[in-house]
Amino acid sequence: MIEQFGAYPEVLTAAASCLERVEQLAELSIEVQQIPAPTGAEAVRANWVQKQFVQLKLADVSQDGLYNVFARIPGRREAPALLVSAHTDTVFPANTDLSVRIDGASGRIYGPGIGDNSAGVAALLMLAELLAQLPAPPVDIWLVANSGEEGLGDLRGMRGAVDRLGSRIGASVVIEGMGLGRVVHRALGSRRYRIAARAPGGHSWSDFGTASAVHALVQLAADLSRLRVPETPRTTFNIGRISGGRSVNTIAQEAMLELDLRSEEPEALAQAIDDVLAIVQAYQTPDWARRDVRIEASVIGDRPPGGIDAAHPLVRAALSALHDVGWQGAPDLRISSTDANIPLSRGIPAVCVGVTEGGSAHRLEEWMLKAPLGPGMRHLTLLTWWAAAWLGGELEIGSQA
Repeated sequence: MIEQFGAYPEVLTAAASCLERVEQLAELSIEVQQIPAPTGAEAVRANWVQKQFVQLKLADVSQDGLYNVFARIPGRREAPALLVSAHTDTVFPANTDLSVRIDGASGRIYGPGIGDNSAGVAALLMLAELLAQLPAPPVDIWLVANSGEEGLGDLRGMRGAVDRLGSRIGASVVIEGMGLGRVVHRALGSRRYRIAARAPGGHSWSDFGTASAVHALVQLAADLSRLRVPETPRTTFNIGRISGGRSVNTIAQEAMLELDLRSEEPEALAQAIDDVLAIVQAYQTPDWARRDVRIEASVIGDRPPGGIDAAHPLVRAALSALHDVGWQGAPDLRISSTDANIPLSRGIPAVCVGVTEGGSAHRLEEWMLKAPLGPGMRHLTLLTWWAAAWLGGELEIGSQA
């Protein structure tokens, strides 16, 4: 890919400078990580990001009611524009101890949310700084620090961002902190349900025999655990949470569980959904109604599927840029559930890439490696400019890429 940048020497220089800014990017990642941002409560981190965009003198800096923060790098053309995003929310509650530990021997930085997605937000900010110093790109580049990617956030931030920018967006690059070397180009569809049970309940001794919401729900959960799903296309289910009742000597009046369904193919996901709803309906019969047991299922998450082919120019460019920055691993094309689900589901070409390596995501001992931040940031810079130039009709991926 690099040989295609002859008309953009400043971009190559800016990308190469990333190799010397590892410490700065690591420190910025920690600065982001120190700001609590549970899903649904991203306001403090969003306000901080907005101040950074303002200090960089970016255009059209604003924040919406979802805590999405927008900024624009004006291009020589307004559309089709490129959307580059990183989610600000984390899975950790606001009272989580965010202490960071740095292991000098291994180069690991430990801290809840450091890789997912503090490093991604830091990379978005550094990319903004680099782009602000370069000549105008071929098309507008919209930078979005979006909310609601994790858990029950259900990608609401990215939905809102794509809704707002609408037909202006021609392609999207989604940044995750970890996962350097992976290129996600297929969106893993998922459906999530909260299944609630209600029953008369009462005292465990004097009202024995009265229907229990917990008893009904665990029977239903046992039926769910016996679901048969295909290995190919890979399809999964998981009861992630279950709760109910008030005390050990109380017949429960309320109980609920949360169920996650995923599949590589929409048809298999649809079949799993039908099977789940059939189980729920089996507990909505007159026999259960006579016992005054009510079972209701409500959708709490719906991540749409989508994808682009591995031969798509954006995918090939992402792989080519990895080669150019010295990535030694084999191409790692993935299907996953990310913010890229939204543009991909709407026919907008998108990839999700990482800027470093790490592990133990969503755990208190989460970690990322410092050294790969340089090549990761260089890869992101090259890919971003290439995508903007591709949208502007100035670059393409040839057979040699």
